[in-house]
Amino acid sequence: MLQILYTVAGLNYWDIKSDNNITPISAMIIILKPDTLKEDEDYLRLMSYLRELPNIRINTHDEFGAQQVLTEIYLIGETAALDQEMIESFAVVDRVVRVSREYRILGRHSGDQRSSQFAYNGVIFGQHNLHVMAGLCAVDTREHADQMMRALAEHGQVCARMGAYKPRTSPYSFQGHGKDCLPYVFELAGKHGIRVIAMEITHDGHIDEIHEALDASGGATGVMLQIGTRNTQNFELLKAAGRQKTLPVLLKRGFGITLEESLNAAEYLASEGNRNVVFCLRGMKTNMGDPHRNLVDFAHVPVVRRMTRMPVCIDPSHSVGIRDVAPDHIPDIMHATCQGVISGANLVLVDFHPQPTRALVDGPQALTLEELPWFLEDVQLARQAYEKRVELRGRYGSAT
Repeated sequence: MLQILYTVAGLNYWDIKSDNNITPISAMIIILKPDTLKEDEDYLRLMSYLRELPNIRINTHDEFGAQQVLTEIYLIGETAALDQEMIESFAVVDRVVRVSREYRILGRHSGDQRSSQFAYNGVIFGQHNLHVMAGLCAVDTREHADQMMRALAEHGQVCARMGAYKPRTSPYSFQGHGKDCLPYVFELAGKHGIRVIAMEITHDGHIDEIHEALDASGGATGVMLQIGTRNTQNFELLKAAGRQKTLPVLLKRGFGITLEESLNAAEYLASEGNRNVVFCLRGMKTNMGDPHRNLVDFAHVPVVRRMTRMPVCIDPSHSVGIRDVAPDHIPDIMHATCQGVISGANLVLVDFHPQPTRALVDGPQALTLEELPWFLEDVQLARQAYEKRVELRGRYGSAT
C-alpha cells in the first residue's frame, strides 16, 4: 500500500494506492450566502451533513470584504459522486462549483461566475477595471521619487511603482537602497496621495521591513508586494507572501516556464491564505523576440482572465526593453501597452523616470515625465476601444 500526500487549498490529505488502484481526487467549492453566521442552525445543519460524507476533507475560508463576509467551504476527496443539487438545497448555500482546474482557489471553474476583484487601501483591483502603476523601476534619489509621485498626482493617478529591492543578473549591479529608502518613499506617497505602491521583494525579510516602515509612517500609503520573474518558483518566498494577508501580491510570469506553471505559482499564494493576487505578463526570454528585450506575451491577457479570477497586469517596459520609436513616431513600449489594454488588461506596470539617462536600473526603457500625460491618454484610448469591443460583442451575441 502506498500513501501519496496532496495539498489542495492549503489542506494536506492522503490518497491511498492499493492493488494498482488510486482513489479519484477531486474537489468542490460550496459558496455560502453573504454574512452567514457560524452559529446559525442552517449552517450547523449543513456542516453536520458534510462531516458525514465518506472520504471527504473539509476546509473553510472566510473572505472579508468592505461590507460583507463571504464563506467558501472546500470539499476535497471523492466529490465526483456527490449530489450537487442536494448540497445547494441547504438554506445557507448560494451555489456549488465543481473544481475543474489544478489551481483550485484562483481558477475560474466551469460555471464559476464569482466576483473577480478585491479592494485595498481604497483602490479596487479586478477584471473589470484598469489602473496604471507608473514609476521608478528602482528608487535612486528622494528627489526623483518626489518628482515622479508629484507628476502622477497631477494627472489623477493613485498608484505607482517604486522599487526598493532589485534582483540583478550581475552581483556588481545596483540592487536597490532596500529598507533605507522606505521611510521617505512612504512619506512622499502620503504627501502626494499615492494609495498603492508596487514594490518588489526578493526575501521574506523584506515583508517585515515593509510592514515596519508602513507602521512607522502611520499608514501613509499601501504596498502591493511584487514577486519578480526570477522568483516565480521561489516557493518559500511565495508561501511567506501568502501567509500574510494584509498586503496584496503582484506575481510576474516566469520568463522561462509555461503559463500553467506560473499560474500554479500564483496558487501557492492563495493556498497559504492570500487571495488578493494580480498576475503580470512581462514577456518571455527568447531571442525570437529580438530586438525587443523579451517576446511580448500580451495575447495571454484574455487567456489568464478566462482561466482564473485574477486581475491581469501587463509590463510593457520589461517586455520591450527599449525606447525605440516606430515610423508613426510612437514608442514601441506604447504600442505594446495598447496591445495589452485593448485585450482587456486590468493593470499597467510601466517604467518612468525624471532623467532616464541617470537611472541606476533600466534607464534605456524608461519613459520621461514629459511623456506621462501622452501615455495616460493613449492608455485611455485603448481602454475605450476595449470597452467598445465588449459592447459590440453584446450587440452581435456570442460567437460560440
